Amino acid sequence: MHAPDTVTRPTMRPYLGETAGYRSGKGNPRDFLERCLADLDAWEPKIGAFVTLSLDAARAAADASSARWRDGKPLSPIDGMPVGIKDIIETFDMPTEQGSPLFVGYRTGRDAASVAALREAGAVIVGKTVTTEFAATVARGTRNPWDLARTPGGSSSGSAAAVAVGILPAALGTQVIGSTIRPASYCGCYGFKPSVGGINRGGAYDYLSQSCTGTIAASLAEAWQVAYEIAIRAGGDPGYPGFAGPSSAPKAQKPRKLAVIETAGWALASAGAKQAMTDALKRIAASGVAIATRENDRKVAAVEAAIAQARKLSADINAWEGRWPLNTYRALDASKLSGPALERLKQAEGMTPDEYRALLRGRAQARALYAELAADVDATVGLSAPAAAPVGIGSTGEPASTVHTSYLGIPAISLPVLRDEGLPLGLQVAGFIDRDADLFAVAAWMESALG
Repeated sequence: MHAPDTVTRPTMRPYLGETAGYRSGKGNPRDFLERCLADLDAWEPKIGAFVTLSLDAARAAADASSARWRDGKPLSPIDGMPVGIKDIIETFDMPTEQGSPLFVGYRTGRDAASVAALREAGAVIVGKTVTTEFAATVARGTRNPWDLARTPGGSSSGSAAAVAVGILPAALGTQVIGSTIRPASYCGCYGFKPSVGGINRGGAYDYLSQSCTGTIAASLAEAWQVAYEIAIRAGGDPGYPGFAGPSSAPKAQKPRKLAVIETAGWALASAGAKQAMTDALKRIAASGVAIATRENDRKVAAVEAAIAQARKLSADINAWEGRWPLNTYRALDASKLSGPALERLKQAEGMTPDEYRALLRGRAQARALYAELAADVDATVGLSAPAAAPVGIGSTGEPASTVHTSYLGIPAISLPVLRDEGLPLGLQVAGFIDRDADLFAVAAWMESALG
């Protein structure tokens, strides 16, 4: 076991519970922001969560929010909440560098749809959080606050690390393989990947067909609220109904039956992770919830077979879909692209449209098989990652436990309720397309049941 290289225990800082006092004059968003910035000063030199900070603008926004709360006219429940923006998503006042040397200092002069919606809701944009190159493979140096020698996961690495230590109550992430759920698991945060198309990705460069903008947060309620406030102002991706539900996080609802989806990640899981998951399932079953597995349910077995190669199939789909703009980036300056990026481009240029169409047909068939489970179970559960964050910041860890949620297009939540090696490990709860609110209700019950 590796001895952690940090002795200060990370502590998250939820925001929503503070706002009741704001109405009565007890505290205000500016005071809250200053507490966050004190943690920024303490932690940022260690973890490197941010690419760019906008502190003067953040303080001005927090002051404006404080005035609105004082006058009883907040714009939304997240008015005044400090939020981070993954640096794959445009902001009008800061560069969007996409984790790439090719785009250092690059500015578009506009906000992405999600960022514009957050500003309309009164959120305080603190800065841009570190992402991997093009939200893909190559890490950019952020460290896990639970152990500075370990990866925070990726590609939403900075968002997860900043939330974990209380710099931010919430931050935007994106996921096309496992880039929201896995870093949330490694850093001990709440991670939410919505149904495919759930949150408008206009102005985000994580644009592939499995990609979703999601939230990493200090509480389940905040993961919901931030997504909700974006969705009611910006909707979902064009052609999708978008994330929908009540104006605050759904109340806990005990499930009737759950299905365990082991995924290819189970074979890779550590002994500690397997034991933690087994213990959690025993507690859930003891509360009267039925559990279906590949051993006792043919539909679950069919889904497991359909997603067995989800990682490779997703990588193949992503490669084809990423041919552009990588081919134009290579033309600009191939020396500023990583080896993995050039390999993905080479793979794409060797593929045919018919191969891509076959991949989409297979994905549609897998999604149809999974949808059949909705008649029998309320949600599916599994590990968010096969183990605690691995040592080394040169990689982002293993996505095998959560790539199926991207492949299937389903909503997923990582709950920070498990441990491995004494470090955070998420329990993943996944639902059914466009039933995100139902998923939150089950997740809230599970968090209560598992402590």
